[in-house]
Amino acid sequence: MSSIFFALATLKSRLEEADKERGATAVEYGLMVALIAAVIITAVALIGTELTGLFNTVAGRL
Repeated sequence: MSSIFFALATLKSRLEEADKERGATAVEYGLMVALIAAVIITAVALIGTELTGLFNTVAGRL
């Protein structure tokens, strides 16, 4: 009887650890997505400013 209880307790602790790891993984992926989005937004803003200047230069020469 005690071996069944020990097996169930062990299984429960392993399942709880798996849930904690999944939560940690989700947070890590969320942070990576946020960082990638910040880099993309910054790059688009910088490129957009440069393209505006380029188009203004071309329009001025026409």
